[in-house]
Amino acid sequence: MEYAEYKEPIPILDRSKSIGTIALVATIAAAVQYGWALQLSLLSPYIQLLGVPHGWVALVWLCGPISGLIVQPTVGVSSDRCTSRFGRRRPYIVGGGILLLFGVFLIGFAADIGGALGDSLVSGTKPIAITVFVLGFFILDISNNLIQSPCRALLADLSGESEAKITYANALFAFFMAMGNILGYGAGSFKDLYKMLPFTRTNVCDVQCANLKTCCILSGFITSICISFVASMVKEERLDPLLLAQKDAMAGERSPSIINQLTFSIKNLSKPMWNLIFVTSLNWIAWFPFLMYDTDWMGKEIYGGNVKGNPEEVERYYKGVRVGTAALMLYILTLAIMSLAMNVIIKLLGGVTRLWGFGNFILATCMASTALITKIASDARLTNLNNGHQIGSPSLGVKVSAFTLFAALGLPQAVTYCIPYALASIYTNTSDSGQGVALGLLNLAIVIPQMFVAFVIGPLDAAFKGSNLPGFIMGAVAAALSGIFSSSILKV
Repeated sequence: MEYAEYKEPIPILDRSKSIGTIALVATIAAAVQYGWALQLSLLSPYIQLLGVPHGWVALVWLCGPISGLIVQPTVGVSSDRCTSRFGRRRPYIVGGGILLLFGVFLIGFAADIGGALGDSLVSGTKPIAITVFVLGFFILDISNNLIQSPCRALLADLSGESEAKITYANALFAFFMAMGNILGYGAGSFKDLYKMLPFTRTNVCDVQCANLKTCCILSGFITSICISFVASMVKEERLDPLLLAQKDAMAGERSPSIINQLTFSIKNLSKPMWNLIFVTSLNWIAWFPFLMYDTDWMGKEIYGGNVKGNPEEVERYYKGVRVGTAALMLYILTLAIMSLAMNVIIKLLGGVTRLWGFGNFILATCMASTALITKIASDARLTNLNNGHQIGSPSLGVKVSAFTLFAALGLPQAVTYCIPYALASIYTNTSDSGQGVALGLLNLAIVIPQMFVAFVIGPLDAAFKGSNLPGFIMGAVAAALSGIFSSSILKV
């Protein structure tokens, strides 16, 4: 029988939770984003060190969207209907946390595992280490999806039907994402972080590898602490199986399949949700080129380094990566401040959609500015070479420009982390879909653009001799389009 209708069974839990409880749940974002910050700042350079060509790095990033394409919608549907005595969302959050520990272990110890299983101890491609690394990367992305979607859905559950509370809950989530980024980028910027845990450096794991391993161990520790607090202190009421069965009977099925539920949800998405998915897709096409290659851009285009060059070029590259990671701290600081001030900014600009449009235009300007900063840095290096001088570090003006760009990007990132999810929850309050389903489907507007960017970046990389700028300019165009549409077709 055709699956006619699925409505989220109500009541599901006590919706009178305090802001303190909501803030505690939002702390999980810090744990998830710490690991994500490591991916953004360290993993692209590190996997090249294992022997993966620059143009292929984007394909490794496909692990995230592939897992998100399947996991988030499935988890969204399943958590909406979960009748566990521990609640609907918490079992998935805890399960994702356990899986995350396994993922960061594989990433951190990939070189050691590869060396133990036969990889060469000298420089060159290390196939076993690469395989273990990519497997860990894939597992880490699956675990992030298992944690993040139910966590946002739980925030929406706790916020009830208050649009202001929903927006504030997502702003808190963005704030703690910023805190996780600060921890992650801060850890990644220290050259000798591994000295905290000296055992991480081995005969097959050099300083760069040991730093990443140390960060991964810290990621597991932070995740365990945050999820343990939420799982033990935030209680959910059990979804009544009898009530769920009654709803299923009214829909004409004994137990609707996940495919039927997803099909129904997609077919019955409201026009505002489709518009939101479209604008969000453009927004993430703008973000992903920079998120994948921000520190690589600093190491290559700004500092003139080469991860596979001579020792001097390699040193310049990793110096740029470390400086880029430090610059990300300014970006995260801006993100944190803007997240806490989100409701104030919304009032100043006259609405949520105006804020998103404004943020997208800032993003477009920043992406376009990378071309100018790169040209100034490149011209300075060329001048030094022509005059018989050493290349050296970029000028103070170039450094200030790059740091300013990173700092400015914090504002549109805060908007991206908050507004789409708040709008999805608001739209869901007036529709038949559950929070988990809606947020899982919104995730498709992130993972599909990430897959698109991952496929496109490789050919652009080959066509422009490894330059990051074509991808950044593509991002500038997508951000400008997202700004135009967010101001014209999104309504609250």
